[in-house]
Amino acid sequence: MSGKHYKGPEVSCCIKYFIFGFNVIFWFLGIAFLGIGLWAWNEKGVLSNISSITDLGGFDPVWLFLVVGGVMFILGFAGCIGALRENTFLLKFFSVFLGIIFFLELTAGVLAFVFKDWIKDQLYFFINNNIRAYRDDIDLQNLIDFTQEYWQCCGAFGADDWNLNIYFNCTDTNASRERCGVPFSCCTKDPAEDVINTQCGYDARQKPEVDQQIVIYTKGCVPQFEKWLQENLTIVAGIFIGIALLQIFGICLAQNLVSDIEAVRASW
Repeated sequence: MSGKHYKGPEVSCCIKYFIFGFNVIFWFLGIAFLGIGLWAWNEKGVLSNISSITDLGGFDPVWLFLVVGGVMFILGFAGCIGALRENTFLLKFFSVFLGIIFFLELTAGVLAFVFKDWIKDQLYFFINNNIRAYRDDIDLQNLIDFTQEYWQCCGAFGADDWNLNIYFNCTDTNASRERCGVPFSCCTKDPAEDVINTQCGYDARQKPEVDQQIVIYTKGCVPQFEKWLQENLTIVAGIFIGIALLQIFGICLAQNLVSDIEAVRASW
């Protein structure tokens, strides 16, 4: 015997364990998001009464945790187990699933640029629909309050949008103490105040417009979001490009690993 051994194609350990390690993180993050979502639903009694899912008129932020968590869990599972067990079916599923997400993101970005006015109208409708349901769900309430405080806005296009809510509208039949007011998150903040005054928005819209500007934010959240987007366009674009490059990188690595596995099996 010559002592020489034939060395056929091999599976790259670097690619294999890189994909495995990366997806383990994704997998656990997905489990964490799903856990938070299910815990939030349990706290609100949704799990004991599934039919209550459809009762909320507005958007339930828990859905965001569940959907994102579910996608991350599926991707993480397919990539992690596929790489570890050298399972080409799971790796191809991982690549295709990631490719579909990338395509949907790209399509959404193009449509958002082309149909800017339609997107603005949908955003206006979405915010106003959630204003109506402001008191129906604590998570939705917290989301609206955070949005109004962060962007220093009130309502979709102005404070009068809160007329859509049964507790804040200015009709004569409204017996609520919050009548003709706005939530505390619409109030301008005094840096000297350590404690939040949750009643600061009471009767705010009964005042003249000049006086309103002193106590509450009068700009709507849609124009404030547009302004924020323009001011941070470079950062937002950088984040989206970074995510897109990671997805392309993940697809390429998975396909490379599939090719290595198939080449090794073909040489047997």
